Amino acid sequence: MTTLEKQLKSAPNNRLYILTVTVIVLVLFGWSLTSVNSIDQKGMKVAGSIITGILHPDLSLLLNVSTQSVLYLLVQTVAIAFLGTLVGAILSIPFAFLAASNIVPKPVSWIVRLFLILVRTIPAIVYGLMFIRVTGPGPFAGVLTVGITSIGMLAKLYVDAIEELDTRVLESMTSIGCTTFEKIRYGILPQLFSIFLSVTIYRFDMNMREASILGLVGAGGIGAPLMFAMSGYKWNQVGSILYGLVILILIIEFISNKLRAKLVNG
Repeated sequence: MTTLEKQLKSAPNNRLYILTVTVIVLVLFGWSLTSVNSIDQKGMKVAGSIITGILHPDLSLLLNVSTQSVLYLLVQTVAIAFLGTLVGAILSIPFAFLAASNIVPKPVSWIVRLFLILVRTIPAIVYGLMFIRVTGPGPFAGVLTVGITSIGMLAKLYVDAIEELDTRVLESMTSIGCTTFEKIRYGILPQLFSIFLSVTIYRFDMNMREASILGLVGAGGIGAPLMFAMSGYKWNQVGSILYGLVILILIIEFISNKLRAKLVNG
């Protein structure tokens, strides 16, 4: 008997485990199917109208440059995402340093981390609805919403970068008599800048989608016209908005991936 045959025979028998998992998955799948409604003839007709509208978009809405055009609303969406990301990135930096256990005492870092967890648990739509009540509908509510929702994720990733700092650099700078400002300027910032910028660009990519969705609740951008077009069954307008949105997000994702790769690789 060869070594391979011995290993095969000595391998544990997982048939019962695999059978149990398979049965559980099939039961859950069958139970989930009970809540799925069948599509009637009216639903099929609506689905056909949606596909026809998306395949034949309203080019006049897509290509003109008025304040109601897709191009203008996409630019507004980019502006909301960019400014919101910038606000979130700036506000995240002090929270990140306060949450880093290698910078501040652990009780302080735990309290700040708990606060950041609470910020992350609330969906962006909820923030959007609250800010609309405060500022009224419009892009400003979208900027505030994107900024607040960015803090939770950005601060968490900033903390990870801060806690991985090479402290030997700071120790050597202390030994030659550098001030605190000099240690931050020449010892900490060069290590963190590229990581912070890479994370911020990644968050901006995500915020483009967030800003598009926030328009559905009146927080500016492309979402509100998309909702109105869908409510009015104007599927050709829906198609033009979706085409513009997809093209914009693909362009931004391509550019952000290039920038992040360049930052990571130096």
